[in-house]
Amino acid sequence: MGTVYLVGAGPGAADLLTLRAARALAEADVVFHDALVPAEILELSAGKKVPVGKRSGRFATAQHFINKRLLDAAREHRVVVRLKGGDPMIFGRAHEEISYLLRHGVRVEVVPGVTAALAASAELGISLTRRGAARTVAFVTPRVGQGEAPSSWVRTVVAADTAAIYMGAGESVGIAAALIEAGLDAGTPVAVVENASLRNGKKKFGVLADLPALTDGFEGPTLILLGEVFSEAAAAALQATTRTARAR
Repeated sequence: MGTVYLVGAGPGAADLLTLRAARALAEADVVFHDALVPAEILELSAGKKVPVGKRSGRFATAQHFINKRLLDAAREHRVVVRLKGGDPMIFGRAHEEISYLLRHGVRVEVVPGVTAALAASAELGISLTRRGAARTVAFVTPRVGQGEAPSSWVRTVVAADTAAIYMGAGESVGIAAALIEAGLDAGTPVAVVENASLRNGKKKFGVLADLPALTDGFEGPTLILLGEVFSEAAAAALQATTRTARAR
């Protein structure tokens, strides 16, 4: 029986991979990879590549099918890599794969990756925490699978000093409405980052009330960041917009 490595591919840039991740890819006999993993990262492995795409709101390979494919591969190969975008343990359904494989006697090792919120923070040059101002950070997603219990993401975001909302760009209208209704100030500073760490990445700053407009046109993986740590950048963006409008 081989070993299955759940490897974090990071936010997209190949040079953000860990050394351990690169080594696992180099040794892999087969790589089961997410839809958004760049070709540059896949090229680090000479093993067989098997796409098991999962994209929000689009066709996705069923999780139980992925579990079975991983088990079958472990019975045939020495090193099997399950390559996930970001970090496997952040909204990566790693628990389901780990539990299934362990039940069937397969050894599993997790290789962490840079999650999107940290890549976006680094790219913006804005810390998610700030001494005396932001001591709590929440990672949430508004998405709930069919048949699953309701999520407490709204309450969590309102309570946190800084929040990172994953997989929420397509639901920005509902997100803004839900947070404002729950008591979050409509003027809460917001940053929206698409394709963090990649050359084609985009970013916008504003306030919560304008979130739907800020996410308009963002089609790639997009992260919504909220909190007072973004106040200076949001104010600068507002001033720039005002100057442009006056110049016209």
